Amino acid sequence: MSGEAAGATTGQQGTAGQGTAEQASGQQGTAENGTAEQGAADRGAAEQGAAEQAVAEQGAGQRGAVDAAAPWGTEDVNSAAWQLPWPESPASGTGRPERADLEVAFAAGIRRTGALMQLMGQAAADRIGINATDLNCLNILSFSGHMTAGELARATGLTTASITGVIDRLEEAGFVHRDRDPHDRRRVVVRIVMDKAVGEVASVFLPMLRAWREMSAQYSDDELRLIVDFYGQMEQVFREHIVRLRDS
Repeated sequence: MSGEAAGATTGQQGTAGQGTAEQASGQQGTAENGTAEQGAADRGAAEQGAAEQAVAEQGAGQRGAVDAAAPWGTEDVNSAAWQLPWPESPASGTGRPERADLEVAFAAGIRRTGALMQLMGQAAADRIGINATDLNCLNILSFSGHMTAGELARATGLTTASITGVIDRLEEAGFVHRDRDPHDRRRVVVRIVMDKAVGEVASVFLPMLRAWREMSAQYSDDELRLIVDFYGQMEQVFREHIVRLRDS
């Protein structure tokens, strides 16, 4: 082999060796850079997870403080059993999953609201110093201001003897008084004593009524009309099923 050929061969080998070394160095740098970026991403994800966990724990602490102030056990009100569907739950249907979830949440919300209203009624009755049945009768009577004993019995589903006991207790407490119907002396009209009711009953509910008003201020007139219409339809549903249960 001539000197020039040997030199060319040596030069090619050197160039190839240099290229191989540079390629290996580049791959190593890329790998190290990727490892560093992955490490930074992992640290970022860990920091984000820690932050989210802290926020979740803070929220849980706030909810716990509210639950601790409630007059019932937290495990009772917040238990998963409140969320369980019943046999004809929308969750068992064939509709869109999103719609089914909304319908389950809708029904569960009504159930929770109904239970909480009963608990509120009991707590208010305890504060006023009467029983929950008497308070409910007084509430029904307050819509018109006066009813006969028979009308109140039909409205509440109580027997004549039971409604007589309710009226006796409310009259003794000063919340109602009996009058003879001027058109039919055989009929006894039960009238609410407004000053007494406002002073001792309405005052107990006033903070909650103010909270409702503040809540309603978040909605437009059209939205409130929709809510009022919803409650009107719910009232009709309740009336129909009260009749169904009483007559069956």
